Amino acid sequence: ANAVLDGTDAVMLSAETAAGQFPVRTVQTMVRICVEAEKFHKPTLEADFLNRTFTRIDQSVAMAALFTARHLEVNCIAALTESGATALWISRLNAGVPVYALTPSERSRRRMALYRDVLPLAMERVHEDRDVLLAMAEQSLVDAGAVNKGDLIVLTVGEPVGQPGGTNTMKIV
Repeated sequence: ANAVLDGTDAVMLSAETAAGQFPVRTVQTMVRICVEAEKFHKPTLEADFLNRTFTRIDQSVAMAALFTARHLEVNCIAALTESGATALWISRLNAGVPVYALTPSERSRRRMALYRDVLPLAMERVHEDRDVLLAMAEQSLVDAGAVNKGDLIVLTVGEPVGQPGGTNTMKIV
């Protein structure tokens, strides 16, 4: 529970809990504890933004997406990402909305599966036209059941499209 309250991305079994006689029951108990602890982990974005200096563009875009999502009560944040860096920045604070990371990279999806509150989704290789890419992302979210047509979402995407480390754009749909 303390790990969840401290904002830890993932918990794991160790020592005797990993090698004990009741592994399924142990994991089920951990899940129950984590779910209950998350109920008490309230978003505190305003305090997290006070007196902060953001030094990277992807960090600034991620923080802007979180702040926007919190204040406009959007249904989700979607980060179109190659490397997962923007999703990692977003996962560091809790806006109280689901975060989807869309990427064609299986390696990035596996890594992002461990990020707090981030749900990685496969998306076909990025399209060069940003508007087409954003439409594809929106459709991917609808197809995954993450949102419905007409829901308010925040999308982040890098420019130029498909270049790792290039996040510098945010769109509110």
